[in-house]
Amino acid sequence: MSIIRSARLYHYPASRSARVRWALHETVGDDFQIEEVDLYQGAQYGPEFLARNPNHNVPVLELTLADGREVRLLESAAMVEFLVDAHPASGLAPPAGEGSPARADYLQMLHFGSTWMDMMLWQVRIHEHVLPLDERDARTIARYRGKFRAEVEPQLLERFGRLPYVCGESFCGADIIIGHNVMWARGYGLCQDGAFRAYLSRLSKRPAFQKAFADAARFTAAPPPGSALAARFTG
Repeated sequence: MSIIRSARLYHYPASRSARVRWALHETVGDDFQIEEVDLYQGAQYGPEFLARNPNHNVPVLELTLADGREVRLLESAAMVEFLVDAHPASGLAPPAGEGSPARADYLQMLHFGSTWMDMMLWQVRIHEHVLPLDERDARTIARYRGKFRAEVEPQLLERFGRLPYVCGESFCGADIIIGHNVMWARGYGLCQDGAFRAYLSRLSKRPAFQKAFADAARFTAAPPPGSALAARFTG
C-alpha cells in the first residue's frame, strides 16, 4: 500500500522533471497530475511559481501522504529516492534500513548521476544553447566535454562491461537518473559507445520510460527566437 495519496509534478518535456515522471510511473503508476511549466517563456519566474520553488526551475513535486501531511520536493534526485523508498515492493532499491554495500553503491550511483554527471552536462548545455551569445565560453564547453569523456564515460563503461544496469542485474532507481543523463549526453555527441546504446535500448523497453518521454519530441535544445527566457536566465 502506497504512503502517497496524491502527487502533482511540475514538468517540462525531457528536462530533469522527466526523471521524476519516470519514477512516478514506476512507483505510483499513472495516477498523478502533471502541470507543464513553459520554461522557454519564463513561466518559472512568475510569482506563483516562485512561491513554490525559489530556484525557478523544474521539477517541483507536491505530495499528499496517506495521513494527510503534505510534502514539497525541489531536487530531482531527492524525488526519485523518496518515491522508490516509499514503494519498497517495487524492488527498485536495496532496502534503506539495511546499511548494505548494495545500498551504498545504489546511493553512490544515483547521486553521481545527479551531481557530477549533471554538472558537466549543464555547463555544456547552457554555454552551447541557453546563455546569451556574449556570455558563452568555448573554454568552458571544451573543459567539460573533455572531463566528461575522460572521467565519466570510463566509469560507466566499466560497469556496463559487466552489468546490464548501473548497479547490477536489475533495473533500479539509479538507472532513472543515469539513464536520463546518458540520453542527455548523447544529444550532445557524448556517450557514443555501443554499450551506451545497448543500455538505453534496455531502458526504453520499460513502459514507465515510454510514458515519461512521450512528450520528448516537443523539447528543443535552444530556446525559440524571442524567448522570454533570455532576459531572465542566470545560469
